Amino acid sequence: MSNAGKLAGRVALVTGASRGIGRAVALRYGKEGAQVVAFARTTGALEELDDEIRKAGGLPAVLINENLTDFDKIDQTGAALFQRFGKLDILVGNAAMLGQLSPVGHYTPKMWTDVFNLNVHANWRLIRAMDPLLRQSDAGRAMFVTSGVARRAQMYWGPYAASKAALEQMVKIYAAEVAHTQIKANIVDPGRVRTKMRAQAFPGEDPMTLPAPDAITDIFVDLATVSEARNGAVVSA
Repeated sequence: MSNAGKLAGRVALVTGASRGIGRAVALRYGKEGAQVVAFARTTGALEELDDEIRKAGGLPAVLINENLTDFDKIDQTGAALFQRFGKLDILVGNAAMLGQLSPVGHYTPKMWTDVFNLNVHANWRLIRAMDPLLRQSDAGRAMFVTSGVARRAQMYWGPYAASKAALEQMVKIYAAEVAHTQIKANIVDPGRVRTKMRAQAFPGEDPMTLPAPDAITDIFVDLATVSEARNGAVVSA
């Protein structure tokens, strides 16, 4: 399968790859023939992901067991990818945190900063570090995961909603800046999905009424393909 999939020969970096949507996307990419570079904090889960990719006939994954908010690690990853592959074809900025659901004035400065560090600043550092590698690809594709709350004023979702709104605007600006290149940068709104973050936000919800993460991976494959023409779009899964 690694030689026949839609992403054969492509190098794909996925953040938050140890669980939820990130894991499902990384596994699907592996099944589609991509060389997966999986970035997450949980060693055991990354190793399990690698095992599943191999069992599905994919290439052994490159595992990066680091904290994305240790921003220097992002720069080091970019340098390592250049040395090993000379390019990056696909970037998926998926890692995020919800924080707590509270009135805006009730957050601690640390909580607010932690949410923005992961949801916004880490993705900016990814763009900064990976843009030169995406430009080495014949069809660099970048996508970042957002939420519908970025576009509506929903009470008690302060830092998460504000950070996703900032992420969307940042990616749209980046997309405009690379419009004259082979890079396409887009935003994915996955909607309601059965994830740990969703359970944290809606503890009374029956998770079995929601689609599993692997049910929404088609859009991530579509946006990663060489033929994809969209740029600066917010795309629903």
